[in-house]
Amino acid sequence: MEKETKVNGRKMVRNLFFGSAIIVVLIVVFNLFSYSQRNNDSTDTNKMEHFDTVKLQNVNMNFAVALPDSLYFTGERVPMENFDVRESLDKELLKVTFWHSEMFLYLKRANRYFPVIEPILKKNGIPDDFKYICVTESGLTDAVSPAKAEGFWQFMVPTAKQYGLEVSDEVDERYNLKKATNAACKYLKSKFMKFGSWTTAAASYNAGSDGIDDRVEYQKEKSYYDLALFSETSRYVFRALAIKLVMENPAKYGFVVNKKDLYPAIDVKEIEVDSSITDMIYFAQNQEINYKMLKMFNPWLRAHQLTNKTKKKYILEIPEKGARSKVYFSE
Repeated sequence: MEKETKVNGRKMVRNLFFGSAIIVVLIVVFNLFSYSQRNNDSTDTNKMEHFDTVKLQNVNMNFAVALPDSLYFTGERVPMENFDVRESLDKELLKVTFWHSEMFLYLKRANRYFPVIEPILKKNGIPDDFKYICVTESGLTDAVSPAKAEGFWQFMVPTAKQYGLEVSDEVDERYNLKKATNAACKYLKSKFMKFGSWTTAAASYNAGSDGIDDRVEYQKEKSYYDLALFSETSRYVFRALAIKLVMENPAKYGFVVNKKDLYPAIDVKEIEVDSSITDMIYFAQNQEINYKMLKMFNPWLRAHQLTNKTKKKYILEIPEKGARSKVYFSE
């Protein structure tokens, strides 16, 4: 019995040994297979990452923007031979060219608003390039600056009133594009008479007359390109120049805009009002439009009513019937 027990014990040990050996072999084989699979996956991932990187590099490949050797702004020659002038324009042109969303919006909006601005500039004897100053100022929107300059031409309240614009709680003609453009023309013409240069007049539009006066007197220089100015004004004309270059030849700078993508002009009729409007919503409905359209086409109306005690004549623009949908799609 004792001998049989020993034999059985040896058999059990042997079986455990062989069983353990088999388990170890299986674990080794499994690990080798897993390592091989992980290595293959890693290689494939590396290949994919490399492919994506190459693909992205090809898609996002950028090039420096070429500068013109000859350039005019407001009919005045830009001294492109001067390194400081050339590099200042280069900086602004790079920023404008690679700020794609804004430039596309400028191009789209210009199709609607330049036909309003250009005739007014021409009528007042102001160089056509000043339309790019309007783009520089507001992006062709009724913008409000941190300093509270407002509208397309970014007038401050005192300057707006000085040049004939009404600014009150109910009416703010800084938001009337036609009137504000006429006021800007008066300002620019007066500064041209003072400085003898349209470019310097443009700089004064940003810095204010006193800001340019002080520097012209102190530095004994009259040309914008020769004046040491604070940062914003030193960039101002160059930004307008850069916008002009791109907007005059967008495809050259990588902006392809189909005609159908431009914002079209909208047909309006003009209505003269010389009395109070107590209910803007009712007034809009009587014109077969809604309140939203009334405010959109007359953003200079700043309140829910027009208290016109002096019987002043105001011209409101009302979109023609069906214009809201016809502008892109015919009936």
